[in-house]
Amino acid sequence: MADEFPDYLDVDYGDGEGENPEDYPSLEHKVEKAIEVTKKGLEEYENPAVMWTGGKDSTLTLYFIKEVAERYDLEVPPAVFIDHFQHFQDIHDFVEHWADEWDLEVIYARNEDVGDYVDEHGLEPGDDIEIGELSDHNQHHVHDLLEYEEDTFPFLLDTYVGNHLLKTVALNDALEQYDVDGVISGVRWDEQEARADETFFSPRHDPEIYPPHDRIQPILHFDEPAVWDAFWYFVVPDTVEAYPDDGYVPQGFDDLPEGVEQDDIPVSPKYFEGFRSLGSEVSTQKSDQEPAWLQDMENTTERAGRAQDKEDLMERLRDLGYM
Repeated sequence: MADEFPDYLDVDYGDGEGENPEDYPSLEHKVEKAIEVTKKGLEEYENPAVMWTGGKDSTLTLYFIKEVAERYDLEVPPAVFIDHFQHFQDIHDFVEHWADEWDLEVIYARNEDVGDYVDEHGLEPGDDIEIGELSDHNQHHVHDLLEYEEDTFPFLLDTYVGNHLLKTVALNDALEQYDVDGVISGVRWDEQEARADETFFSPRHDPEIYPPHDRIQPILHFDEPAVWDAFWYFVVPDTVEAYPDDGYVPQGFDDLPEGVEQDDIPVSPKYFEGFRSLGSEVSTQKSDQEPAWLQDMENTTERAGRAQDKEDLMERLRDLGYM
């Protein structure tokens, strides 16, 4: 990254301030804004990367990046996949499959120090990790940044220490290693209260906490129903040759158009199974038996299937660099 970051940028950090999804009333309005933000992000940043979890939001963001890059002759940046050691195997399979289909460079961000400790001691999720046996780097984060005073923490993703070490530290180390100045992510205003005040270009410039960079957030203004509408009426018809051009909303695995298999569609099978938000395998539950896009999105909470301890800590975790 150039030493003068962020002086070489011409972005509006106030873009989106005070807005909400209702300010973009149609799917066309939402798509137009997403393209605008994506194009600006790809043009302005010297070393951007896109966060890709294999979930619907980051995959939709990746779709916009691919479309904008092709339309305006821009480079598709590498995708950063945070491997926190507790993913559903379906997520790994999905990411590997579509990385190959879309010819993507994938950077796997891992906290190898924690991973090595887990392997060496044969730990299972929930087992204790001795903080004193971790690297100085990880101990600094636990003691100095998190101000955590216990000697151990459980090997679980959706906890204060676990989330920070397995996801945030892994991400920040990758950003530093690859000199990333702009992280394109799929966070949304309506997804979590701690994200409601985000803007389309959001600075993260404190070197005491993370490698200085910006967050570029092209689908910030989408709500959950709009994400699924974008998939069935834009992403899937554009991606799957045999899919109806005017879109089609399947009712399940066995209700796809003739000639189309589930593997042909860039939608994780976990959403077909009833998951609405994808996190750790050991702490994420189905929301319903119906596919995610058929569930009652108006009267239920998208992240209800996620571990609520972490949800309650989201604002503090984001202060430390979490997405």
